[in-house]
Amino acid sequence: MSEMSAMNRKLIQNLAETLSKQVKRFNKTEAECLIRLFNGLIGDQTERRVGNGLDRGKFRNVLHKTFGMTDDMIMDRVFRAFDKDNDSYVSVKEWIEGLSVFLRGTLDEKIKYCFDVYDLNGDGYISREEMFHMLKNSLIRQPTEEDPDEGIKDLVEITVKKMDHDHDGRLSYADFDKAVREENLLLEAFGTCLPDAKSIQAFEQHAFQEPLEH
Repeated sequence: MSEMSAMNRKLIQNLAETLSKQVKRFNKTEAECLIRLFNGLIGDQTERRVGNGLDRGKFRNVLHKTFGMTDDMIMDRVFRAFDKDNDSYVSVKEWIEGLSVFLRGTLDEKIKYCFDVYDLNGDGYISREEMFHMLKNSLIRQPTEEDPDEGIKDLVEITVKKMDHDHDGRLSYADFDKAVREENLLLEAFGTCLPDAKSIQAFEQHAFQEPLEH
């Protein structure tokens, strides 16, 4: 092993140890594997590029190819949910923190994550307009329908009636939280933004069986 690669390995191990203490879902070995995967996705392991992180295009590629996501609007929102500091890059810390919820989150964490994804303008509510845009994007339209928008509007009204507990015509976090706890299937009511069990298993098998020596 060259002196440079030994130094890189030591840096990765130290970073993995720090992040595994901060993010309880992954142990040090798992965090190290995720850092190596992150570096591989960036395609350049210099400090400068790692400092920037994954851009929107590379991140969306992961969501599409690895987790089967196809909805552009939802993928963009997932990127924003990972990119906590809004610098248009997912850093290695944001990558591991985001994946901890994405892959192994508690129901509480997933409710907060999904609400943040669905709150398109970040005002703390999911409005009828936001529901309409997301449902219009995620539903397969039937070519026989004369006005598919009418069907989506009806669905929005049914959803509001079911989930809007304080009857103000929009969903607050408290509304969403209560509705999902009563019926877990409502967690992804407005579009798929979490991976299914099969995708999680495939990703973890790939990520955590990566050899430590390259």
